[in-house]
Amino acid sequence: MAGKDPDRGRTVSTVLGRRLGGELLRMREERGLRQAEAAEALTASAPKVAKIERGQVPMRDPDVRALCHLYGERDEPAIERLLALAKADRERRKAHGWWNQYPQLGAMVEYVALEDIATNVRTWQLAVVPGLLQTPDYARALAVGNGHWEDPDEIEPFVESRMARQARLGGERPLELWAVVHEGALRQLVGGRQVMREQLGHLLDAARQSNVKLQVLPFLAGAHPGMTSAFTIVSFAEPGALDVVHLDTTSSTLWLESDTDADRHNGLFDRITRLSLAQRASAALIDGILKEM
Repeated sequence: MAGKDPDRGRTVSTVLGRRLGGELLRMREERGLRQAEAAEALTASAPKVAKIERGQVPMRDPDVRALCHLYGERDEPAIERLLALAKADRERRKAHGWWNQYPQLGAMVEYVALEDIATNVRTWQLAVVPGLLQTPDYARALAVGNGHWEDPDEIEPFVESRMARQARLGGERPLELWAVVHEGALRQLVGGRQVMREQLGHLLDAARQSNVKLQVLPFLAGAHPGMTSAFTIVSFAEPGALDVVHLDTTSSTLWLESDTDADRHNGLFDRITRLSLAQRASAALIDGILKEM
């Protein structure tokens, strides 16, 4: 019945839900339609459509197709893209992963949950080694150094959770990781020389994996487009098809969920990679820094 909402009690906004809802909202507004007209096509209520557009409820494939039909979308690849997004969102909502055991993750829990179902991650890091490539001692030294933890006993569970994330780089469906790191992050003595020697050696080992691409942006590159902030692009299909952008600041975690934001950061990442050393030259630079230590 139109007045009964089967999703009552499941109205939790998710990153992927908001991404999908934003797309459907844009399509509806471009057609000049009201929520009530969308609700009629779904045999649902206008509040249900509002929840969909806010990313608060999962969507079934028939509902996605019904709205695409109403909004005049006939391009099958575009529809398939929305269906893939709806599927990824349903999988995210059903997941009861290991990350729920670690309250120390805080606002990062949503990122880790999405990383678990992602196909590709492209990350630009200005000041630190990417979390997926950190050693335990390096992660521990970062946690101690940032002074975030009031209770030192919380640091070890945090380090454990960071190491657990790295399982995504192996297994039957390994995550494709493309990481670009600034040279300064590799020379910063996080934890001291021994910790950094082990960290740099670990980077060289990781870069040999077929699903890991590692580049270094050297000091000699001079001014570059990534100087203002680090960011990570998380993809759920081919890169550029279903992307969200994650920014982790000192005070908050920010998600950029629109096509415009994704396109802008994809272009930014491409420009940074072109200024960076190629993979073999990057490995040689890392090895040189390691020998200096």
